[in-house]
Amino acid sequence: MIQPGQTIGIIGGGQLGRMMGLAAKEAGFKIAVLDPTKNSPCGQLADIEIVAPYNDEEALNELSQVSDVITFEFENIDYEGLKRLTKKAYVPQGAELVRITQNRINEKAEIQAAGVQIAPYITAETYKELEEKIDDLGFPCIVKTAFGGYDGKGQVKLESRDQIESAKDLFTHSPCIAEAFVPFEKEISVIIQRNPAGQTYCLPIAENIHKHHILHESIVPARVEQRVLEQAENAAKKIAGHLELIGTLAVEMFVLPDGEIMINELAPRPHNSGHYSIEACNISQFHQHVRAVCGWPLREPKLWGSSIMVNVLGEHVAPLQERIADYPDWSIHLYGKAEAKEKRKMGHVTIMTENLEKTLQEIEQSGIWQDIN
Repeated sequence: MIQPGQTIGIIGGGQLGRMMGLAAKEAGFKIAVLDPTKNSPCGQLADIEIVAPYNDEEALNELSQVSDVITFEFENIDYEGLKRLTKKAYVPQGAELVRITQNRINEKAEIQAAGVQIAPYITAETYKELEEKIDDLGFPCIVKTAFGGYDGKGQVKLESRDQIESAKDLFTHSPCIAEAFVPFEKEISVIIQRNPAGQTYCLPIAENIHKHHILHESIVPARVEQRVLEQAENAAKKIAGHLELIGTLAVEMFVLPDGEIMINELAPRPHNSGHYSIEACNISQFHQHVRAVCGWPLREPKLWGSSIMVNVLGEHVAPLQERIADYPDWSIHLYGKAEAKEKRKMGHVTIMTENLEKTLQEIEQSGIWQDIN
């Protein structure tokens, strides 16, 4: 068990690393962070800041020397470097989870192997192979790069075969998958967390609303039937068990018109849709993640009350700051990023509420997010 006063190394210095670091600091841990950018969101509060690319061998060695345990804040890090790191440092999550989740082809295969439902899909190493196979899948479908791509980047929706050329450029980045487009009623996510002893808990399930392929709002509890929540939690537990999870796994799902669920994708880390838990639960996803990777017993999450989390993108920062005095019940989190670029995640707001619909109206009527409503 990693004790307070010891050092947690974090690969990645973005907002997830920052909030992980804040949770760790509360319990008395020291923080070391590796990130290519000086004064990154996590670097601003770290005891040790290592500024270097994620695949820099010397930097990874330094991180291993100064850390008692190492975790990561996102999956698009250097797998080979992480694998080598596991040989000389304590990385309880291992490297295999990153290998699986940073490649959609691997990820789909593992989700299937866990015995849960996913959309029909095909894989293609080349554009020519996509042309040959696509009719087996049918239309509409979504073509996605196997590597990289998030918040809607690295993917193209095809309504018919006439549009197939629009997917050609994706193959300059990596092989691709194409998956059948699934008509769904809602998107939900389950954040499941597990410690080395196998103790496992899920956070209350969030309903997610996206705008321009970027998460806009997470509503908790999700406005779905109880049986949907039970199915979703069971599916997440199957996947976590299959992957022998230690740490955190976010499982994004579609809720279909018949009330069945279908798994969309995984993230092996704390997740944007779990930020609400900082205010709304007796344990946040970040505190629980720290407990899991440090080998502490986990706490059973409880929801204190309904809540809505709203993302703050670059274009929302100025209007939000102008309205702070108008909304004393809003919890405002800004991540310390240097530049407020359009569509860049700069922070989030969490609102505890007794009336979800009324608060959703309040968010819309504030005018802060009017460009994407």
